[in-house]
Parts: sequence; C-alpha cells; structure tokens
Amino acid sequence: MSKDLLEKTNFIDLPEPVRGKVRDIFDLQDRLIIVTTDRISAYDFILANGIPGKGKVLNRISEFWFGKTGGIIDNHLISTDVDDFPHEFHRYADELEGRSMLVKKTKPLEIECIVRGYLSGSGWNEYRDTGAVCEITLPKGLLESSKLDAPVFTPSTKAVDGDHDENISFERACEIIGVELANKVRETSINIYSMARDYAIDKGIIIADTKFEFGIEENTEKLILIDEVLTPDSSRFWPSDDYEPGRGQKSFDKQFVRDYLNSINWDRTPPAPGLPADIVQKTKAKYESMICYLLND
Repeated sequence: MSKDLLEKTNFIDLPEPVRGKVRDIFDLQDRLIIVTTDRISAYDFILANGIPGKGKVLNRISEFWFGKTGGIIDNHLISTDVDDFPHEFHRYADELEGRSMLVKKTKPLEIECIVRGYLSGSGWNEYRDTGAVCEITLPKGLLESSKLDAPVFTPSTKAVDGDHDENISFERACEIIGVELANKVRETSINIYSMARDYAIDKGIIIADTKFEFGIEENTEKLILIDEVLTPDSSRFWPSDDYEPGRGQKSFDKQFVRDYLNSINWDRTPPAPGLPADIVQKTKAKYESMICYLLND
C-alpha cells in the first residue's frame, strides 16, 4: 500500500468515527474533526480501492473555496492546523496533516443543493426524457453539455445507506426544509456558483455543475456552508479550451471514474469493483491538476 494512501482512519485509542463515503468524522460534542480519506465513490457506492493523495487534494481545495466564499456566507471551518485540534489527536498528525479540518458542528439540511450551469449527467438524461430538469422547463434543442442561459438550482434528496440520491423539484425542497430556508439556499447556492464559475473560467476551467451542503449552526441557529466545496468529487470541471457542446467533455473530476465503470458495464450493484492501476494513476493526476489550475497564480 502506498504511504500516500489513507482509506480508513484507525486511531485505536479514540472513539470510532462516523464513516461516510469519503470522510471519517469524529464528534467532539460542540465541534467535529473531519478527515478526508482517499476512498472514492461512484453511483453511491464506495469503490474497492482508493486514489492516493485524493483526500489531501479535496481538503486543500475546500479550504481555498471556504476562504473565497466568506463574503457570501459563513462556513463551518475553524482550522486545518492539527496543532489546533484536541491534544489526543496530535499523536496522529502524520495521518491528519493536510487532509483534516476542525469544524463547527451543525444540523445539516436534509437536501443537497445542486447548481447547474451546463447540461450534463443526470440533468442531461432528464432533459432528454422530459425537456426539463427537476421540473424546470428548459429551452428546446439543447445539446449535451450546452451552456444554460442562467444557472439553475436543482436540489436532490440525501441518500441513506443502500439508496441513491434523487433529483427533486424546488417545491419538494420547500416541503422538506421550509419555504424561507429553501429560498435562502437557492439564492446562496447560485451566488456561490456564479462567483466560482467566473473565477475558474479565468484559470481555463469550466465549472459545469456543483453540489453544496448547508447546516444550521447549533449555538446561533445561523445557516452556514458545510462539508466540501467545489471539489472534483462534488463538481464537474472541464478544460475550457476543449469545450464543445454536443458531446461529453474531457474532465478533471470523478466523471473519469464513472466513464471507466460504464465501460466495464458494471450494473451498479454491490460489490463495487476495484480500479486498475492505470485508472488510479490517471485519476490521481486529474485531481492533482486542479490544484495547479485553481490555486496557483
């Protein structure tokens, strides 16, 4: 196993974390420590092997965007410096450094907030069938990867173990979290996406779509941005110099892995397959390239 690969934390003298698809979360009562592992998921399944260093890329990119979005909405990030973590975590600094965050504890909203600026993925599939995405009617004659006239907010449910996320209408989102809160996260999500889209295009990157998560801070009841932000796990990134509507695009994100899984005709039932060495290395390179594109001047 590569020394750069961390697929699971194993801190024997600490409480067992809650393990998500990618993140191991340690509950400190009023705060959380989120460790971004190198696990990779696709179609809501964790694949059999991870991508070395992927967690550090996701952590660094999220930290960058938390800084850029602070003028739009507050977020849960307290520190990425392990020295600021409780002392019992310090002995695991080698595993935690570069891939962990100390964050505020929130009550996460029960929807995922997706913004689409281009027509791709499940949105493209739905448009082909109905002419709409999440009951938002779009102009006729759009192609795969077409740029939309304006970004659209297309929420989804949050999958529980064994289930899949499901696109829902804005009206259904209002039923789940309330009208006022739904309007707030729609406006905020579109504002964040628009800011990031404009920043990224100057770096040669198209952000086709992305997913945000929000939570209610326990002490203040304030809505804040949580989880990961504008990473290759939660977004579609395309090179702008190769963009052409009417086809799938080259990508710097998890779509490369999905394309591989489609090529082997995986039926999206467990057990999830492993990735061959060449796909692992190409995926690693794609993720790392986003650091160069987005974070470096």
